Amino acid sequence: MTCPALARSGPPLVDGHGRRVSYLRVSVTDRCDLRCTYCMAERMTFLPRRDLLTLEELDRLCSAFVERGVRRIRLTGGEPLVRRDVMRLLGSLSRHLDTGALDELTLTTNGTLLASRARDLAACGVRRINVSLDTLDPDRYRAITRRGDLSQVLDGLDAAQAAGLSVKLNVVALRDCNEDEFEDLIRFAHGRGMDLTLIEVMPLGDVGAERADQYLPLDVVRRRLARRFTLEPLAYRSAGPARYVRVAETGGRLGFIAPLTHSFCEGCNRVRVTCTGLLYTCLGHEQGRDLRAALRGSEADVPLQAAIDDAIANKPRGHDFIIGRSGGSAVARHMSVTGG
Repeated sequence: MTCPALARSGPPLVDGHGRRVSYLRVSVTDRCDLRCTYCMAERMTFLPRRDLLTLEELDRLCSAFVERGVRRIRLTGGEPLVRRDVMRLLGSLSRHLDTGALDELTLTTNGTLLASRARDLAACGVRRINVSLDTLDPDRYRAITRRGDLSQVLDGLDAAQAAGLSVKLNVVALRDCNEDEFEDLIRFAHGRGMDLTLIEVMPLGDVGAERADQYLPLDVVRRRLARRFTLEPLAYRSAGPARYVRVAETGGRLGFIAPLTHSFCEGCNRVRVTCTGLLYTCLGHEQGRDLRAALRGSEADVPLQAAIDDAIANKPRGHDFIIGRSGGSAVARHMSVTGG
């Protein structure tokens, strides 16, 4: 895959509320080798492969955003490492790191394939990754993921750190499931020099479980942790929505992403594109803008940039997440479709 390097030539992307968009999250596939209980239904129907953007189209789309001032790109899924030849896409996008047009190229992964891919990721210019890991108990891991092998993820973490990648663990807080493990997970992550972020369940898609039964407010979790640890507020911010504290006893950073108890929308700098080319300017809204038609309808990027501009101008002020016992979810699409 060969594409020319781009310098920013268009105006920056600023939404109707004055927020500058500098962070793009791109799903490269809706497929995953796990079926996590908070993310997917056990029997998923995946998109036909012909509906997915090609690697060349994904490259062109990402580059159009870089041209408009996006500084960080994160590849997501599903599980991005199950996408065939995804390393070719990463290798091509790394040219924007070389020119300085992009500050960071990274991805979120479940870690199952990381042992064999970590060195390749580092070679493509990836310096930091997020790994989803909700438990350190093998039986519980298999129950949460409905099929996973914890040892594969632990091997992946070893390989990632050996390759020089900085790792942050993402832990979804699940009521009556893993809430007894947070202290152990913190000590595990910080003992290996990794940050850890706790995340509230997000009501996306029908996963065959009642969201209200899964939901554990992070303000409750934080109060519990404060009885065991000294939590010191930090000014540190990553590119995402997490708010961080330093755990005095471990010396490590602990993040909280709490879209339901503490909305982070006022400073949102992110948009998401699905593997089929739908641009979502808010994870918590159903409305998406079709970029695939603009990509395939013209070799010039003028229609694509016009579609991006229109979507960004209409980016909502905040999300519509709500969890209740209505039998449904706030947003019908699954997390795996949008990519977190």
